[in-house]
Amino acid sequence: MANFWTPLHTRLETTVKKGQLLPKNASLLVALSGGQDSLCLGQLLLDLRPRWGWQLAIAHCDHRWSSDRGLVDHVRKIAEIWQLPVYIATAPPMAETEAKARQWRYQALQTIAQEQGFNYLLTAHTRSDRAETFLYNLMRGAGSDGLSALTWLTSLTSDIFLVRPLLNVTRGETFAFCQSRELPIWYDRANENLRYARNRIRLELLPYLQTNLNPQIEKHLAQTAEILEAESDYLDSIARDIFRQVIDLDQQRLDRSPLQILPLAIQRRVIRLFLAQYLPSSPNFAEVESVVNLITGVNRDATSSLTGKIRVEVQQNWLYISDQ
Repeated sequence: MANFWTPLHTRLETTVKKGQLLPKNASLLVALSGGQDSLCLGQLLLDLRPRWGWQLAIAHCDHRWSSDRGLVDHVRKIAEIWQLPVYIATAPPMAETEAKARQWRYQALQTIAQEQGFNYLLTAHTRSDRAETFLYNLMRGAGSDGLSALTWLTSLTSDIFLVRPLLNVTRGETFAFCQSRELPIWYDRANENLRYARNRIRLELLPYLQTNLNPQIEKHLAQTAEILEAESDYLDSIARDIFRQVIDLDQQRLDRSPLQILPLAIQRRVIRLFLAQYLPSSPNFAEVESVVNLITGVNRDATSSLTGKIRVEVQQNWLYISDQ
């Protein structure tokens, strides 16, 4: 292994240790698309395995799209070369959209991890992905949570964690690593389709920003996402503590009095937690703001209909959930 050791090996090992992302002897399920980033991650983990004692396996999501013809066989061949178990999830018929594909992939990968007893699910998102996601969510009007959406470590269940250990590695670095190790990169033609917003950001917007405004824009956006992640985690921890003190789940109500003296950032987070208990989907900005305004409202003030045909009404010191 010493002959193959590179600065990327050192960086990944340092990242894992410093961030306490992966313990020794852990069971790791690596999401392998066949592209350069996931190939790079898989090979790095294989090289580090003797030092860490990891149990490794590959998971692949087959979307059954025309551009993916032959990809499953390609992934199986890689698994055979690496001598690793491989688990294939096959998608049901669905529209070829980014959002639906992403939602299905994460659910399929989590299901494999649960069924096969893996505690850690690893994806190969890079610093480049983080910068693109930042811009994508910024244009959709996301707050600090959305702008820092790609995090190092996320709890999926009580015993399964999603880990992204390459968030400080660029896409250029993963490509160079794959070339140096002669890894068989699968070139996904869908990544060139400008119908997808993320592809337009990757192929048109970021290159424009790098050329005309800041050559280091990718690095700076990723750093901003890192800062926002830490700040958002801190604010969320405060909001969860306050939420537990003011919520009455049995009566479907929230004590608004303690919230009136709190900063707006905390009010919004508490209200978002409140609405998440009752709405069928995550509350949007307008829904959160309509309820935040009731914190200082007068008796009998109420929101208009929220998602799911419910509303929130002021009754003395309480905010009540009621059906329309």
